[in-house]
Amino acid sequence: MFGNFLKSLSILKKFLFINLIVFIVIGSLTLIYIGNVKPNLIKDKKSKHIQVIDNTIEHILRLNIKFEEEDIRKFLFSTRFLFQNLDRVILFDNQFNLVGDTDTLDLDPRSFSNRLDIVQLEILNEETSKKIIETKNINKKKSVSLKDILTNYSESKNYGQPFTFTQEGYDKFLLTTVKNVVLDENNIGYLAISENASDISSAINERKTFILRTAIFVGIVIFVFSFVLNRYFLKPIKNLVEYTKTIKEKSRKKTNINELKNRNDELGKLSNSLDDMTNELQKRISHAENFSTDLVHEIRNPLTSLKSASEILHETEDPKQRSKLIDILNHDVQRIERLITDYSQILKDEVALSKEKMKKIDLKVIAKSVVDDFNNIYEAKRNIQIILKDSDSKEQYFINGIENRIEQIIANLLDNSISFSEDKKKILVEIYKRDKHEIILKVIDEGKGFKETDTKKIFDRFYSNRPDTFGEHSGLGLNIVKNLADLHGATINASNNIMQKGANVEIVFTKV
Repeated sequence: MFGNFLKSLSILKKFLFINLIVFIVIGSLTLIYIGNVKPNLIKDKKSKHIQVIDNTIEHILRLNIKFEEEDIRKFLFSTRFLFQNLDRVILFDNQFNLVGDTDTLDLDPRSFSNRLDIVQLEILNEETSKKIIETKNINKKKSVSLKDILTNYSESKNYGQPFTFTQEGYDKFLLTTVKNVVLDENNIGYLAISENASDISSAINERKTFILRTAIFVGIVIFVFSFVLNRYFLKPIKNLVEYTKTIKEKSRKKTNINELKNRNDELGKLSNSLDDMTNELQKRISHAENFSTDLVHEIRNPLTSLKSASEILHETEDPKQRSKLIDILNHDVQRIERLITDYSQILKDEVALSKEKMKKIDLKVIAKSVVDDFNNIYEAKRNIQIILKDSDSKEQYFINGIENRIEQIIANLLDNSISFSEDKKKILVEIYKRDKHEIILKVIDEGKGFKETDTKKIFDRFYSNRPDTFGEHSGLGLNIVKNLADLHGATINASNNIMQKGANVEIVFTKV
């Protein structure tokens, strides 16, 4: 079901949907990571607190310090080096009464560099101590009482193990660890140390800020990439799809892919290829439609003649008249058969041409083979001699072409020349190079020549100007030659001989 849903989306929607899925997965992993960062950082701090607490308790027990205010105050001053990295140290007796708090002590800065016996200590009165504590506790109205924490700790199953909790304010992140002090298996008090662990919140905030910035940056990159993908790739592809739909549906809607064809990238090449293919298909369709129309028109004439002759044949009783009508019927049937045969051959040729590939071939070798075949037939049959002439017998005339199609071109030209020639005449096949890039093939006969002033007409489909032999030719032979010459990128021209009777057909190939 998900696969079908994904297939139904456009490329842009697929891209955005996949990115959304990736974002969700990465976002979930990031939240898990952020959720684990804080506990790990707190765990590191807690381990340091536990180490300080264990050292402090060891000193208290070794020095036999009583959990009374005076002893605890002296102890705090004497062991100040233990708490240099801590903000606050608080001690309670086993009844949760406060017996020592570093916040109530005003330590002279010299106490961290001078000996204890020469440091002037100031014992604060109760009012001053209260003011200092209240100042320390600004904006902590929502904080839980430490006495309540100790009460819950004493009743918990983790009693005897260090317990750490946090208190977060708008500008502080306090980390506090408490542990009971045991002497001779009896609980004699509690020790709590507190540290402003703002570096933890700062580290978390830095990571959150980095992730947020990265997400915004990636989002912008995806947006830009989506815009570029849609603007320069998907939209042109949609235009190509619309173009093909318009062609398929034969819609009158105007389509223009010239802008895409002007591009120098792969889409430009695809657009040019698609447009060329469409134009070629349209030409072929138009060619097939015109050909079919012309064929129907050409067949209609002999069919009309057949119908008339058959009707008259049915009514006449004169043997001579009936014989003439039968000859007309045979003639028209042969003409129709010839038209259909030549048309079928053209269709076969077009199918074969779409499958065959051009290669480098020697025009003289092919021409010699065709000339030899025709000489074997017509030299004995009509004493017509076909002569192959080239400017240099050792020269090779290479062109790009399809071998059997070049044979067909020469054969059709020879057939046409032979049909116009009388017996015992000569036909010249001439091959030569006109310049560095052109190879000329000429077929010159001694026939009647062309009656047309515009010789281009002779290459038209079904064109035949032979009233004396009407119906013996389909008018497709030279048209096939013209089509095959166009296929090979060659040009074809026909003219009458200037110095002698007859005609010549010239084909200009590109040299390889």
